Amino acid sequence: MAAPTGTKKGSMSTYFKGVKSEMKKVIWPNKKELINYTGVVILISGLVAFIVWILDLLIHGGLGFII
Repeated sequence: MAAPTGTKKGSMSTYFKGVKSEMKKVIWPNKKELINYTGVVILISGLVAFIVWILDLLIHGGLGFII
């Protein structure tokens, strides 16, 4: 359980010290990894957009047939 936050004067600086220490633990991707991850995101986004487009066509056609 986290300690309750008080209105101590140093609580803001303690927060930013914690943020700084956590940022040092982050493993940042190199250029090659970043390009690969970006390609995967673009590919999956396109795939999801295509699936949504197909579903939209099917629903539109189905409703057009009913109405």
